[in-house]
Amino acid sequence: MTTVPTEPETARPTRRLLGAELLIVLGLSLGASGIRAVIDFAGSLTAPLSIGEQVATLNASQAPKRPWLDLALQLYYIGRGLMPVVLVGYLLVREGAALRVLGFDLRQKLRDLGRGAVVAAVIGGSGLLLYLASQAAGYNLKVAPSGLPDVWWRVPVLVLSAWQNAILEEVVVLGYLLRRLGQLGWSWPAAVVASSVLRGSYHLYQGVGGLVGNMVMGAVFCLAYRRWGRVMPLVMAHALIDTVAFVGYAVLAGNVSWLPTP
Repeated sequence: MTTVPTEPETARPTRRLLGAELLIVLGLSLGASGIRAVIDFAGSLTAPLSIGEQVATLNASQAPKRPWLDLALQLYYIGRGLMPVVLVGYLLVREGAALRVLGFDLRQKLRDLGRGAVVAAVIGGSGLLLYLASQAAGYNLKVAPSGLPDVWWRVPVLVLSAWQNAILEEVVVLGYLLRRLGQLGWSWPAAVVASSVLRGSYHLYQGVGGLVGNMVMGAVFCLAYRRWGRVMPLVMAHALIDTVAFVGYAVLAGNVSWLPTP
């Protein structure tokens, strides 16, 4: 009688393997976005127009004047953007944990939402003021949070995009990165700096205001995560901030004088 062979017990990953894993995850997600943002910013600096006259469009149309194809592509990119989170979840399961160890679950829905709403109000309001000031001073591009056509699916797609950004960034750059850096022996201040600089780097395509504002946001989020031990309140805060920015821009652009538009 033959028996089905079983896989040998997996040894605990060495620090070298954990470091390699971290670089791979970042290289497939927001680390690569940071490098691209640096290149884009260099392009903006060397463009004929000044920084303040250039435009960074988020949630751009993927198939202009072809709304159904555009919708399919929007949903494709939103789903693909969440794959690094799936990868992190798999790696945590291999470790003997799960995404729950980062506080990414719905066990404290109302508390997480309340905390997230407070953080969103503070960060969102101050972030808007910093953006307007840096854009007026010529240090930031004009950011157009929505470049989607005025069709029935525009608002739902913008909301989904906001949640995709929030889940991806807070799971990878907050929960997972801080966990791995701690396992690699990094001190807490060094880990906060690394997380904050990474968060700022992939917003550099917006300009200096995007870099500085998101570094400050990253530091605040790290402190909140350390206090609460959960990424979910920060996911909700981030999703609320982006939803207001994306949908608000789609509604207000061209209708108010204080909002910079292309």
